Amino acid sequence: MLKMNKMNRYILYFVLITFFVGCTDNFEDFNTDKKNPAVVEGNALFSNGQKELMDQVNSTNVNLNIFKMMAQYWTETTYTDEANYNLVERNISGNIYLAYYREALKDMDEAARLIAEESDPVGEATKQNRLAIIEIMQAYAYNRLVDIFGSIIYSEALDIDNVYPAYESGATVYSDLINRVNTAIGQLDPGEGSFGASDLIYQGDVSAWIKFANTLKIKMGITLADYDASLAASTITSAVDGAFGSSADDAILHYLGSAPNQNPLYLDLIASGRKDFVPANTIVDKMNELDDPRRDNYFTLFEGEYVGGLYGYPNSYANYSHIDPTIESPTFPGFFMTYTEMLFYLAEAAARGFAVPNTAEEYYNMGITESILSEYFEPGTQAEVNAYLAQSEVAYNAAEWKQKIGTQSWIANYTRGLEAYTTWRRLDYPVFYVAELVESTADIPTRFTYPVSEQTLNAAQ
Repeated sequence: MLKMNKMNRYILYFVLITFFVGCTDNFEDFNTDKKNPAVVEGNALFSNGQKELMDQVNSTNVNLNIFKMMAQYWTETTYTDEANYNLVERNISGNIYLAYYREALKDMDEAARLIAEESDPVGEATKQNRLAIIEIMQAYAYNRLVDIFGSIIYSEALDIDNVYPAYESGATVYSDLINRVNTAIGQLDPGEGSFGASDLIYQGDVSAWIKFANTLKIKMGITLADYDASLAASTITSAVDGAFGSSADDAILHYLGSAPNQNPLYLDLIASGRKDFVPANTIVDKMNELDDPRRDNYFTLFEGEYVGGLYGYPNSYANYSHIDPTIESPTFPGFFMTYTEMLFYLAEAAARGFAVPNTAEEYYNMGITESILSEYFEPGTQAEVNAYLAQSEVAYNAAEWKQKIGTQSWIANYTRGLEAYTTWRRLDYPVFYVAELVESTADIPTRFTYPVSEQTLNAAQ
């Protein structure tokens, strides 16, 4: 019996040794987690960077993006801190930093590094297109960061070994971004491919990215108009012929009906089960005053009327109009930039005397028309457009161009809070409502505070 037990042990040892020796040839495969790769290809990182950026741009989560309230499109029901410009309590600025720098920009930065190192079987021209598109997307992200904070971490950003990165002025960053976008446009070859399906916005269409880049230049140029009119004018005039030509050029992401690729608005407004927001009286009252045909696309009726909650005050969700179900849909598209948005920038450029092809009134009327006829909602009619433009309160007036353009671009950009907030800061229109905990519109912040972690850990910069 003892001899048999020893024999069994010898046999077991032999089997185990044979097993492990046989596995040594595939030892790395045996220890590799195939579901969580250590190295991700550049195209996949670019896709993820696009998605992370689009989610942040479109979200209305009070911890991450409160610009729909900063623009007084929506207001809160129970917890009104954010509608009263409390930027600190929820660490909103810190979460914005993480979303832009860590999730979006770092993904794109790493994507560019990996693509540059690839032995690309489809050719150097395709690789160059991909790198130039990444450059344009990063410029868009940095543009938004400047619009949110002013001076930002820029040339020393994304280096994990630099724990005390320097801040640079918004003017310095804008000037460099314009140069970067110009260089990227010059590197793009529409006769070659790029990302294909990995590009969630244009599916690798290089010509579309050239239009996007030129439209981004127009957006940056108009933001500079009061600070450096010469640079603003040259930036816009050099871009206008190559920019968006219709709404078919819009930079949008088509969200899907199932998680995790649904529009974050659906997650914030419906899937969360919360009733935190109603349309604000600021925009509802203005659109009622103008008998605006877009109201049924933006809001629901309450007892036969469009009724907005008082901005910055507690509001009972049951007693006001609600956000239209189209906007709450999981497949409602996400927007980076649109032709309609650009038309109002060009109207402003023309009103400032910049050499653009059409008059301010023509661009203004085109912007309103595109918005009313928009296919992202139930399109209006040309008859509605004509009646709307015929109103004296709507019709363009050169002597009141800031009021006219500011108000109408605000209405047209509904759901796109940062764009509206930035235009309000530049033109002082529309007239905003005074929230409960502030004394006047002069108390509305004109930029966000820096994250507490930056103020604490990177105070010297």
